[in-house]
Amino acid sequence: MTEAQPKIVVDCRYLRVGRHDGISRYTAGIVTALAKLHPIEVLVNDERQLDHLPDGLPWHLVSAPTSWREPFVARQVRRTGADVVFSPMQTMGTWGRDYRVVLTLHDLIYYRHPTPPRNLPAPVRLLWRAFHLAWWPQRVLLNRADAVVTVSETTRDLIARHRLTRREVTVVPNAPDPVPDLAAGQAAPPRTRSLVYMGSFMPYKNVELPARAMADLPGWELHLMSPVKTEQRERLSGLAGDGSLVFHDGASDELYRDVLRRATALVSGSRDEGFGLPLVEAMSLGTPVVVSDIPVFREVGGAAGAYVDPDDVAGFVAAVRELEDPETWAERSAAARIRAAGYDWNSSAKALLALLVR
Repeated sequence: MTEAQPKIVVDCRYLRVGRHDGISRYTAGIVTALAKLHPIEVLVNDERQLDHLPDGLPWHLVSAPTSWREPFVARQVRRTGADVVFSPMQTMGTWGRDYRVVLTLHDLIYYRHPTPPRNLPAPVRLLWRAFHLAWWPQRVLLNRADAVVTVSETTRDLIARHRLTRREVTVVPNAPDPVPDLAAGQAAPPRTRSLVYMGSFMPYKNVELPARAMADLPGWELHLMSPVKTEQRERLSGLAGDGSLVFHDGASDELYRDVLRRATALVSGSRDEGFGLPLVEAMSLGTPVVVSDIPVFREVGGAAGAYVDPDDVAGFVAAVRELEDPETWAERSAAARIRAAGYDWNSSAKALLALLVR
């Protein structure tokens, strides 16, 4: 007799309805690949979340992760008959469960930069800030799991350094979504003197670095792809002086890829990240990266990146100007494609499945 396959249920309640970003993309990417390897069922709190998932997956409607019922959500999940549940967040309630659970800690950013995400309801933001005032609440959550997942070796090392869990920690990296090939006979668009920033405008993202640099990069454009508030737009424009900033205020995946294909580099001045998905998205298109010199960017970008101190505007400008040389750009572009090939959802799903089955 063959051993019965475990019933795997994935928590998909962090899929964003509307703007699809961050943890939402991680959830959709890993579920899509995992479903090709093993039968799975999913948890949602809004049927519209199913739009991000493969058709035909069995699903269960439960309360939202921001509900007061979250600490006791296991009472609802038990009805699925799950053997093991994977959540792409670490805050899933576990009291009263009769199944194994694997939780995910993406980063430790909010211990050093305590401003919570603005998209959360005010009471949740208050709890978020309080949660990150000490390490012990995180330890309680992670130690209630059977295993822990994170997205980079850098974050895994930080988890160990701060002794956040006694559980096994497995790296299941982020990955870019598959990129449609250019049509047969269609040449790649010519590169322009443009730079791309993809990400939020939270303080730790340090968008000020590339914005200030534009004052010393005449003839260049900085494309900022994400939704931006009026006051942030005005502040960054003031820092750029006569430099050219192009605010897209949110962009479709198609527009984002088109701008990346034409850009000289993707840029980021971030002071802290758990992974750095925009780097891999750019590198998969052969676009080099000019980013802040932080450990996780070194891990992800490798030889495809140019790394500068997050406060060094002159160094940032110099790194961009290095790419004006066609040979230098071609070398970095080739290195970018090679580096990006190491990140794909299938490999990540296989690593996760091995853990869930074990």
